Amino acid sequence: MSGRWWRPRDLACALRIRAQEPAVCVAGATDLMAGGWDPAGSYLDLSALAALAGIRETEAGIEIGALVTCTALGRHAVIRARLPLLAQSAAATGSRAIQNRATLGGNVMNASPAADNPPVLLAYGAQVRLASERGLRSLPYEEFHTGYKTTACAADEIVHSFLVPVPDAGSHQYFRKVGTRRAQAISKVTLALAGQAGREGLCVRIGLASVGPVPVLARTAAAVLRAGRTAACTRERLQEALQADIAPQDDIRSTRLYRDRVAFNLLKEALCGFPTWSDAF
Repeated sequence: MSGRWWRPRDLACALRIRAQEPAVCVAGATDLMAGGWDPAGSYLDLSALAALAGIRETEAGIEIGALVTCTALGRHAVIRARLPLLAQSAAATGSRAIQNRATLGGNVMNASPAADNPPVLLAYGAQVRLASERGLRSLPYEEFHTGYKTTACAADEIVHSFLVPVPDAGSHQYFRKVGTRRAQAISKVTLALAGQAGREGLCVRIGLASVGPVPVLARTAAAVLRAGRTAACTRERLQEALQADIAPQDDIRSTRLYRDRVAFNLLKEALCGFPTWSDAF
């Protein structure tokens, strides 16, 4: 049995096909090139949909179409100036050739727990927008990944865009990916942090990859930091809180113990961006 390949030129047509056919959505198709191609499969190629390929500033934040490539993110002046962590994570995604084709929507929809851009979207508090013939709906990105390689995207929906709030002026932002080498490596641990110092503690969001079955928003660790420099916020308590947030595994790239230690070391490094906290942990 031979497969089918659709390449619609407008969004309405794409959504109609999506509602009627159990086809796999593709854009840059970099995962298919790496061995995921099924000659008997059905595919919905979204790459011609100009409506999903733009970046624009709005009052609520920066709207990024699902088809924006990693190369475009890394080079875009607004992204580099206002969402620098996203420019950094896009530049850390695979090789230059992969970045030229890989899209933000595809990177997210692939739902790899080791993907480079999800920790940044979590740290920025992004919204993901999903389109279908029923309309457009938004949900917090932190609710999008429901399990290993599974998402909240319904069978008739496609990823339309992301709305990323712009951090306040003076906010501290941090991103670091740890891999076997500096380029073209799958993450062993990645951490992104964005936020600022409040009256008592730190108001930050912390996103991580490769430390569980899904990209992780470290809520417990963030709550400890919000408590301020009190008895409730010690090195030991913060380390325990982070361990409660993550669930790293042993695999061919690393070990659970290594990931536990590196995740905490990256968090400590991120906190060095707050001068009065630099020696706290």
